[in-house]
Amino acid sequence: MPKNITPKEASQNFVPVKEVRDGIVTLRDGGLRAVLMASSLNFALKSEDEQNAFIIQFQNFLNSLDFSVQISIQSRKLDIRPYITTLENRLTQTLDELMRIQIREYIDFIKSFTEAANIMTKHFFVVVPYTPATLNISKSNPLSKIPLFKKDKKPDVSFTFEENVSQLEQRISIVQQGLVRSGVRSVQLGTEEVVELLYKIFNPGELDQPMQTNKT
Repeated sequence: MPKNITPKEASQNFVPVKEVRDGIVTLRDGGLRAVLMASSLNFALKSEDEQNAFIIQFQNFLNSLDFSVQISIQSRKLDIRPYITTLENRLTQTLDELMRIQIREYIDFIKSFTEAANIMTKHFFVVVPYTPATLNISKSNPLSKIPLFKKDKKPDVSFTFEENVSQLEQRISIVQQGLVRSGVRSVQLGTEEVVELLYKIFNPGELDQPMQTNKT
């Protein structure tokens, strides 16, 4: 590793994400990604006819796409730390001693129950991609002599981004309509939600850290 590069900078070189802007993930190679969170569907509780209808509809949806999509399913242990923190704050604000004892016992019960039951949460995501078409023109290329293709001026980055997002939004609409026909609802994640999702993906050990409970 070069001396002028810190370990943090070196690790960031392996992350393909350049930035998250207006809920859109921009990759280092110029590609764009939109992340949709999809609702779950209890397939096992449906009748055989309903199951077959869903399979056929979902198959038709996939076959109708002229671009690839990525379906990601994340299973994570339920993180109850925010809830525990809320209870602890309520505990410090409660003056009644009997209520304090009940809240403290409830906190201990919730912690022991979730640790013993190993409760998992599942989230379903659909990643919609769009890679802008690029025209690579060298000086030896005859097109470089045409004023339209000269490299005298820098491209309007904001205009290019907005145009690319417009193309991506068309794909998002196609995917969402196909999912709705299959009985699955979806919503596009915003900037903060995408950043949080990426943070959890690249920091999988964060939720494995032990909870710290305030002793009051």
